[in-house]
Amino acid sequence: MAISDLAGSSLAASSLVGSSPKFQAVLDEINMVAPVDSAVLVRGETGTGKEVVAQAIHDASPRRRNPFVAVNCAAIPATLIESELFGHERGAFTGALTPRMGRFQLADRGTLFLDEIGDLPLELQPKLLRALQEQRFERLGGNQTVQVNVRVIAATNQDLWGMVQERRFRADLYYRLNVFPITLPPLRERTADIPLLAAHFVRKFGQRLGKPVHHIPDEVMEALTSHDWPGNIRELQNFIERAVIMTTGTVLRPRLAELTPQPAATTGRTLADAERAHIVETLRETNGVVGGKRGAAARLGLPRTSLIARMQRLGLMSHSERPVDHGRTNVALPENAMGAFASAAGAGGF
Repeated sequence: MAISDLAGSSLAASSLVGSSPKFQAVLDEINMVAPVDSAVLVRGETGTGKEVVAQAIHDASPRRRNPFVAVNCAAIPATLIESELFGHERGAFTGALTPRMGRFQLADRGTLFLDEIGDLPLELQPKLLRALQEQRFERLGGNQTVQVNVRVIAATNQDLWGMVQERRFRADLYYRLNVFPITLPPLRERTADIPLLAAHFVRKFGQRLGKPVHHIPDEVMEALTSHDWPGNIRELQNFIERAVIMTTGTVLRPRLAELTPQPAATTGRTLADAERAHIVETLRETNGVVGGKRGAAARLGLPRTSLIARMQRLGLMSHSERPVDHGRTNVALPENAMGAFASAAGAGGF
């Protein structure tokens, strides 16, 4: 298949490529929220392109001529992240020999992208919340207020609502960040986009590496679309880069053995699948009772609220179906939720 034959929808000046309905829905949400200053929470598995989406929102916004500043909350030690975000004054800590601006101030009039927001230390979350609400803060070791005008986009691959239920993330900060949520589908749910993405990466790395690769064989494309890509777009990108490096002519020649499926016993079974199956089985044993000494939560060694949060995250129970406690410890699930458990398990969905 010639690379030039593959042309799909993409947002201008970004690496968002695809034409599937789920991709188009994401593009629609980006175009909807980009012109306004509301906070955005981008959710999705690792490798689905959360930073690319954040950059696309910035590039399509009135702030596009101003800075886009990204910070990975999981990559900075907890002892340094306050200084990274808000800056510090001279003498604020050992080694602070000069004043330093933080990422908030560097992003003034632009966009601040907070990646892996679920890893932000709990003790720092109130200061971040104040900065978001009031657009002002004090540097570490200082008492002078710094005023900024920053749009914040956050991203996570974690279940923030579940973390709120387990008191590992502040509810007020969650609601402040989750004004406009965008959920990115995993690559296995948008396989129609794989040919377009593959062609995009072949062009990209061909130009970068000086390789005139113009054709992807049909058997290669079939192997690409058949693979489930647990690492999502990042994994596909890395695979294509290796393939371009190894190609000596104009036809892409990857090592397809790298895409060989694992034995059937493990294929397609993720940690979430295993967790879902275990919860379903436990709920069957307790006749759908969540709380109490003999309920599913006790058997699983979890607080009742934590189990409910996990059930919602795993799609076993919608937020509207969440039981109302009224102080009771023994909570029965609605019949429609139990029916969903039984039908999904019986169909091999878990």
